[in-house]
Amino acid sequence: MKVGTDGVLVGAWTSIEKNPFSVLDIGSGTGIIALMLAQRTSSEIIDAIEIDADAYEQCVDNFEQSPWGDRLFCYHASLEEFAGEIEDKYDLIVSNPPFYSEDYKTQNNSRDLARFQDAMPFEHLLKNASKLLDEKGSFCVVIPFKEEASFLILAEKFKLFPNKMLHVKGNTTSEVKRSLIELSFHQSATHKDELIIETERHEYTQDYIKLTKDYYLKM
Repeated sequence: MKVGTDGVLVGAWTSIEKNPFSVLDIGSGTGIIALMLAQRTSSEIIDAIEIDADAYEQCVDNFEQSPWGDRLFCYHASLEEFAGEIEDKYDLIVSNPPFYSEDYKTQNNSRDLARFQDAMPFEHLLKNASKLLDEKGSFCVVIPFKEEASFLILAEKFKLFPNKMLHVKGNTTSEVKRSLIELSFHQSATHKDELIIETERHEYTQDYIKLTKDYYLKM
């Protein structure tokens, strides 16, 4: 499974200023965000949840082959199952949730349907993240920009408020495609930034290089 830009962005952008002891990656896929946070932090507990069997197997394999395998653990479970069984709270929760967007429509109807059914409803994500998050913790997520307003309204329902946001554009002339949002149970003025990924195809901006260079072999 390829490494997606969304996962790399949220893994690199997530603030670790509070030195989180425990981290949870929801919908880990191949484990990229959890692995990045293991590289960036000294967190002693870095858990991941992945429901898809193939992705789970690959995530476990990636964790075991990494230098941080003793701090990484992946659960093969749904978010609801996990939230129902785990009593511990996490200092930091991160997620690159599977979402369905018409940007991803293909000519293959069955594939579109599978993508739609696999998408994680934001209410489901926020409800369970709020259960699992420590009262002083942070929850960082990447979502489609056009979903930002409705996502923040839903988040408030679970007493989660945006503290900082990053709007991501593919290039200087494109529209904002993604929102990276840090939420917590504490209301504050929201710090907003913008990031442009490329100046032209495969020519990355200095801002993008600075944010992600520690995680690519060639950047």
